[in-house]
This record gives sequence, structure tokens and C-alpha cells, in this order.
Amino acid sequence: MNNTALVTGGTGGLGSATIATFLAAGWRVVAPARPGSIDRLPSGVVAVPADLGDPAGAAAAAAAAAGDPEAPLKAVINLVGGYAGGGLIADTPVEEFEAMFTANLRPTYLATAAALPHLVAAGGGSVVCVSSRAAVAPFPGAAGYVAAKAAVLAFAETVAVEYRKQNVRCNTVLPSVIDTPANRLSMPDADHSRWVAPARIAETFLFLASDASAPTSGARIPVYGQA
Repeated sequence: MNNTALVTGGTGGLGSATIATFLAAGWRVVAPARPGSIDRLPSGVVAVPADLGDPAGAAAAAAAAAGDPEAPLKAVINLVGGYAGGGLIADTPVEEFEAMFTANLRPTYLATAAALPHLVAAGGGSVVCVSSRAAVAPFPGAAGYVAAKAAVLAFAETVAVEYRKQNVRCNTVLPSVIDTPANRLSMPDADHSRWVAPARIAETFLFLASDASAPTSGARIPVYGQA
């Protein structure tokens, strides 16, 4: 294990696949989760009880990820997020609109901000954020989600600009529909063969974390499959 990856959202379908992919590639993986969800993390990770909606929790997760001098923190994979639809904009309470920013932008901001000093101290690294196809191709009834995922794009591109001289790269991956059990349950009649498997998206994360993508920063990378 030469490097460490901090993977947030590790208890979900995409998070589990991402952790497995990084572990198989020889990375040390640190995964924060709320105390009641720790047992849902895949085996082999360094589990950290932490709420990434809280600055102290994000700081604790970043410190744990940077805590092994033999495996410096070199990648942050921001997977925490959530979706909630609703009515059109005029029918959406502001609380529901803002809740999407709390679910999608706040943990990405806090985890990245806490990890950046450690990445700089390690000589640089890679930050990967997850937005959505909806951020660039909105659909009705999800104004909060669309706006929050667009904000993730803007935030990631700001990280790329601010930290490029410190050799920290930041790129954003834009999924469409991910082939998870939860999505199959909510859309049983869809053509699931058109969706992208979590393991394939995890391979994209691994590439963006590796030196193979060293010239790439500030990119918006679609992973739509045939959806």
C-alpha cells in the first residue's frame, strides 16, 4: 500500500464498488460513516465514525486518511449525496430546495476542504467529485437536486483552479442512472441494461486518482452508458 484514498459514501452501492476497486489496486482506503452505519462498510477499509455534514467529522476523517506516513493521502473520492424530486419550482418549499445542497454540496465541500492541506503536504493528489447528468441536462421536478449538483461542478472546478500550483487536481464525474438495487427497485420497468454498473464508474474514479490522469484537471467526465 503506497497511497491512501479517502472514500466518502462508502456504505452505498457505488461506494462499496469504489472501495473494492481501490483495495484491489493496492490502495489503503479510509471510509468515514456515521456511527450507526459503520458495520455496512466493506471489509478491508479503515473505518472512521464521522458525520461529514459536520466540520469536526470531516476533519477527523481527513486526519485518519493522512495518518499513515507509509501511505500518504493522495486521493479524495466524494460520493456522499442524495436525490429528492418534487414539484415545479413555484411549488417547492425553500426548505426542500436547500436540503439538496445540504445532502450533496455540504459534505463534498467539508471533506475536500479538510483534506486539501494534507494533499498539499503530501506533494499533491487528486480530488474527485460526483455531480450528475441533471446538472447539465435538467429535467422538471428536481430544482434543488439539479442546482446542488451544478454547484458541485462549480466547486470542483474552483478547487482545480485554486490548487493547481500545489499539484492537486480536481475532476468531476457525471453519472446518469447507476445500476444499483435501489434504482432498480424505484424503476422496475426501465431497461436496466442501459444503465452503468457501479464497478465501471469506480474504474473511472481509480483512473482519475492515478498518475495515468496526471494532465487532467477541471474536467467534467460523463458516465452515462446508454441511459
